[in-house]
Amino acid sequence: MKKFLTLFVLILGILVTATKSFAENIKFIQVTDSHMAKNSEYSQKVLKATIDDINKQSGVSFVVFTGDNVNYAQEEDLRIFASIVKKLNVPYYFVIGNHDVYKTNGMPKTRYLEIMRESNFRIHQRKPNYKWKKKKFLFLIVDGAKEVIPGPAGYFKKDTLEWLDKTLSKNKKKTTVIFQHFPVVYPDGAEGRLKTHKTYKVEDYTNIIDKHANVLAIISGHLHTNGENMKNGVYHISTPSLLAIPHYYKIIDIVTMKDFSPIIYTQLREVEVKD
Repeated sequence: MKKFLTLFVLILGILVTATKSFAENIKFIQVTDSHMAKNSEYSQKVLKATIDDINKQSGVSFVVFTGDNVNYAQEEDLRIFASIVKKLNVPYYFVIGNHDVYKTNGMPKTRYLEIMRESNFRIHQRKPNYKWKKKKFLFLIVDGAKEVIPGPAGYFKKDTLEWLDKTLSKNKKKTTVIFQHFPVVYPDGAEGRLKTHKTYKVEDYTNIIDKHANVLAIISGHLHTNGENMKNGVYHISTPSLLAIPHYYKIIDIVTMKDFSPIIYTQLREVEVKD
């Protein structure tokens, strides 16, 4: 009996080890709609407290700021934002939101990207649509902000949609997660904002997503609402504004096992802001 028990424990240990060897897990963080402003000390305090809290989390691969990072499209505001987030202990990426750019006011997307590169030599993005790979995953930033006549309605231009389609086609064997400011599937509870904040011609975007089986999730902000919806096998994840009370960011884990579809877990993390 003792020999049988020992053999059973040994086999179980081998199975557990083998299962773990097939796992491909990743953990990252989304921060959205921080709306930081130079004339708001409190917004800066919230962002600083968030960076400090994220730096205390273990196992984080990177952080993504999904737009409306500043409240006003002004160089001084963006430089303050950049000086705060550069204190992160992990790589970070960013999406441009409708509050972030205003070409006539001297903040086109090219200038926005220049300022972010100037703040951190590890940032290399020169275009608002870009990608990176981590482990066996592909991550995309998809830009839907208007810089000429900014407004709360998102608009994914033709060249952006062509880039998205081409990138997904080239990486069809990669599990893909998309970050953007503007959602294309709206969370419950956002009805009040949808009168002005809907995405223009959203079907042009979703038609592309429906063509590709490698998209796991689309993660967005903009509507200041927490929600998760599944549509055609894709998780659509929305997260509240960091500046709203309570102050939340989202911790996201992806777990994959051999012969199983990837599973995504999310957790809202509240930031304590001391007086």
